[in-house]
Amino acid sequence: MRQAGRIVAEVLKLMGERLAPGVTTADLNAAADELIRKRGATPSFKGYHGFPASICTSINEQVVHGIPSKKRVLKEGDLVSVDVGAICKGYHGDAAMTYCVGRPTPEQQRLMDVTQNALIASIAQARAGNRLWDIIRAVETTAHSAGYDVLRNYQGHGIGREMHEDPGIPNSLSDPRGRPPNLLLRAGMTLAIEPMVVMGSGEPRVLEDGWTVVSADGTLSAHFEHTIAIHDGEAEILTRL
Repeated sequence: MRQAGRIVAEVLKLMGERLAPGVTTADLNAAADELIRKRGATPSFKGYHGFPASICTSINEQVVHGIPSKKRVLKEGDLVSVDVGAICKGYHGDAAMTYCVGRPTPEQQRLMDVTQNALIASIAQARAGNRLWDIIRAVETTAHSAGYDVLRNYQGHGIGREMHEDPGIPNSLSDPRGRPPNLLLRAGMTLAIEPMVVMGSGEPRVLEDGWTVVSADGTLSAHFEHTIAIHDGEAEILTRL
């Protein structure tokens, strides 16, 4: 999982370098796919429940699961969330980052900062002896205290030999899916924690492609994710260089 995580981190670094006005999301997908396979891994997302691409690219009001396209050309000021998964020797790594094409506005920067801080705060709670609700509460509190909401009906997850394993990790204890069991966190657990934060309402809407999830009120969103391993002390982030 460390190897899979490092490959995911390398891809996200590459995505940040490739983002520019005039680049298509299909260009990003091709570059990501090439690097994943060059490292001896395979993309987790390609073909997963029929998903047609190797990464997800979600722009502005799109929160998650955006499909890369030759028709989607990036422009100055776009907020772009890139979600990447890789399988290495039978184990998965999964992470996401949100970038701005060009210089972000103060409003965009604050949204990205709050979402990333929600991830940092939740990872700080991810240690043996704490509970799953501690992770969820950290995300929700960080977003709400900034005046934002979290996306409903979508969640983080356990991860390992499968990309999505138990437990589900919603970003709110009042998520419509219901509260997950307040599991005791134990050393050796591996989780993918992924705050999805929106500036307006957290109500989601799925586009006609059957995949792309947008904020129902059209407000901007951001998405950050890491795969982590629980230890007795500080969690180990597996998807960073």
